[in-house]
Amino acid sequence: MLARPEKYRCIECNLPYGADGFWLHEGLIENGPAYWCDRGLLCSPRCSLEHYRKRVAEGTLPCEPAPNPLEIDPAFFR
Repeated sequence: MLARPEKYRCIECNLPYGADGFWLHEGLIENGPAYWCDRGLLCSPRCSLEHYRKRVAEGTLPCEPAPNPLEIDPAFFR
């Protein structure tokens, strides 16, 4: 049987949420990720910029900021 992939990962580099190197808001896992977009979580400023550049090239930049994942799914970090 195949192992189920982790639910939350960086959409650019596939780093699991909470792993060493995943940037957290104020450095605390309880505060959630420091970076995210409408397509998912981003683990670092490097991945955030890479994702932004890809979206510019695709012409798919959103017109408004993505909602805070903590406000969408309060059970996200439990």
